[in-house]
Amino acid sequence: MILEVRNLTKSFDGGRVRAVRGVSFSLERGRTLGIVGESGCGKSTLARLILRLVPADEGRIRFEGRKRQIIFQHPFLSLDPRMTVEDSLKEAFFLQRAVDRRRWDEKISEALRRVELPENLRKRYPRELSGGECQRIAIARAVSADPELLVCDEPTSSLDRLAQAGILNLLLGIQLEKKMSLVFISHDLKIVRHMSDEVLVMREGEVCESGPRDRIFENPGHPYTRALLASVS
Repeated sequence: MILEVRNLTKSFDGGRVRAVRGVSFSLERGRTLGIVGESGCGKSTLARLILRLVPADEGRIRFEGRKRQIIFQHPFLSLDPRMTVEDSLKEAFFLQRAVDRRRWDEKISEALRRVELPENLRKRYPRELSGGECQRIAIARAVSADPELLVCDEPTSSLDRLAQAGILNLLLGIQLEKKMSLVFISHDLKIVRHMSDEVLVMREGEVCESGPRDRIFENPGHPYTRALLASVS
């Protein structure tokens, strides 16, 4: 078990907005949990709670690893526009203290190869890259620390279909190579089905259904899950 969440709750505006309500789940090492639901159902708040970017009001998070990272929804906003690709990766190495300075140049080349980007992008700025290229750099930054857990918050929602497919296959390849666990958040049911071992369905901050991927998609038990699936069939 890499991650265990029990009765997690988070409110905003003095308790008037209950973003996450009593959410519980667990995640095994090397597996992927897909979290799906409509916009505003609490998925992104849950991601930030898992990473302790915001404090929970109630509940418990037990993480059995050393490092966890996140990939955000908007690739252009996740990179500093004043930094070249090379500088952005160097910053990640510095912050994570994961790489000896003398090996930074070698590790930048390795990071670019891992995310299938050419060396000639080293000196480019985010504004000179496509959305898919920016997201690949964000992934390179995240996995440079060798995290045991990677939280992907709508990582392909702003990309076209071709770029989406490239990012999804890249994540699956890196997960297999690094034996990482993933929490994959999306409103796109087809993508969640492609990526996940287990699925958690959220509605208005609560879990309305969870279980193995095939059971959720082929034999959903909750009316809301059935309605979601019907909307894309």
